[in-house]
Amino acid sequence: MPSYICRTCGVQFAESPQPPSECPICLDPRQYVGWGGQQWTTMDALAREGYRSELRPEEEDLLGIGVTPSFSIGQRALLVRAPGGNVLYDCVSLIDDAAIAEIRRWGGIDFICFSHPHFYDSMAEFSRAFDNAPIIVPEADRQHVMRPDPAIRYWDGSPLELVRGVTLIQCGGHFDGSAVLHWADGANGKGALLVGDSITVVPDRRYVSFMTSYPNLIPMSEEKVSRILHSIEPYPFERIYGGWWDRNVTSAAKEAVRRSADRYIQHMRGR
Repeated sequence: MPSYICRTCGVQFAESPQPPSECPICLDPRQYVGWGGQQWTTMDALAREGYRSELRPEEEDLLGIGVTPSFSIGQRALLVRAPGGNVLYDCVSLIDDAAIAEIRRWGGIDFICFSHPHFYDSMAEFSRAFDNAPIIVPEADRQHVMRPDPAIRYWDGSPLELVRGVTLIQCGGHFDGSAVLHWADGANGKGALLVGDSITVVPDRRYVSFMTSYPNLIPMSEEKVSRILHSIEPYPFERIYGGWWDRNVTSAAKEAVRRSADRYIQHMRGR
């Protein structure tokens, strides 16, 4: 039986003879049902339509993984290669033979983790392609898992060093379980933060921003923004890698987050 994929959010569902009647991810106020109504596809159908994996090195030991042409919300995943193992942060809807071969050349995948549920996508397919790599899902977002899998391990939200120097940090905000990934060896040893859109890099890449819902423009509370700042404060980082191609802050990234949070909070206060 096929595992259907929502064309709007890109999340893959459990095997079923017919497409699900609705997508709970898209019905959530943070997302939306496509203007043409609920539509479904499968990984095989995407391949027949001409979609393929796109892989780009971002820096030494960091590989971006996307889909071309752009599908659903157009995000990328990021694979960190570290001495103790490789960590995939976020997923995309498609994984094909070319991607599997290149990821194997990089050393495979030892753990899979996420910024938030909109990027769970085809996580089970990625895991199965790499010896059932453990899938780390926050307990706080358990209800957003649309395709259960034995590889899923639910996480209590405390800082979790997956391999040496690569730490998953639950910051909350966009979702209760939203998380960033700190890579100590990134940016030539100055540290990098992988953020998806738990913290989002905006078109003016000197800044980031924070939203409860990006497509529906629902702002985030000052309290939640402050919690995000507090969660990342112990970790040094020079660069930020966002959830879309080229959405990176390439220098002084920690100061950019502080400056952006202050700007956001001042606007929320009407100043």
